[in-house]
Amino acid sequence: MQEIQFYKYQGTGNDFVMIDGISTPVELTLDQVRKLCSKGFGVATDGLIILKKAEGLDFEMDYYNADGTQSMCGNGGRCAVKFAKQIGIFPTGSYRFKAIDGLHEATIEENGWVNLKMKDVSQIKTYGTDFILNTGSPHYVVQTDQVKSLNVVEEGRKIRYSDPFKEEGINVNFVQTINDTSIFVRTYERGVENETLSCGTGVTAASIVAAHNDRGFNRIEVETLGGKLAVEFDRTSEEHFENVLLCGPAELVFEGKIKLS
Repeated sequence: MQEIQFYKYQGTGNDFVMIDGISTPVELTLDQVRKLCSKGFGVATDGLIILKKAEGLDFEMDYYNADGTQSMCGNGGRCAVKFAKQIGIFPTGSYRFKAIDGLHEATIEENGWVNLKMKDVSQIKTYGTDFILNTGSPHYVVQTDQVKSLNVVEEGRKIRYSDPFKEEGINVNFVQTINDTSIFVRTYERGVENETLSCGTGVTAASIVAAHNDRGFNRIEVETLGGKLAVEFDRTSEEHFENVLLCGPAELVFEGKIKLS
């Protein structure tokens, strides 16, 4: 029986089990990951993050969805930075860490928000009237004027399990434009296989698709069921977006110990 010290963090309702694998290396089986995230037997979270040592960087973020699959998670990355600060990592400048999609940088603002630099986006594919792009994880974006009343689980599941996407999966975002600089987003997440209160890579994808000026700096205010975020980016050409920042709160909820077999 293995006893694990864990911390539960949330970023606009997107919640994660956080484990310090820097002080003491931690290795979990996929069954243990699923159990830790589960509602009935674990902590009931959308995912799990283990912070590990990374040469020349502040840490490596090892992220698992609730079903044990791995991907990049924007809100998880922001929470990982706050957790790194909690366990005593204080860089002289910005935090620098490695995730499954590459290197990231982040800063913690005076108001507690974490600004996380995401990967550049260099392609947006049209799919009928919808859009597909990768912001660290693959996202399908549907524009709607009824986002609050939509059955996101039912409609998202139809797309996620349709023939083109069912094997590898895709996150499905429903976005309503409020004005030129603000949107409302709801997301069905693969790996969780349900709607989450917020999805960082999803609101990033939705912001790039749904609300931006033709060239130059953009800041998009984003509402989700779990709270407010912002996405900043520079649009340098028709399909190229650089200096992408995901900005929002990240907070410790509680901590505890759990025994795993």
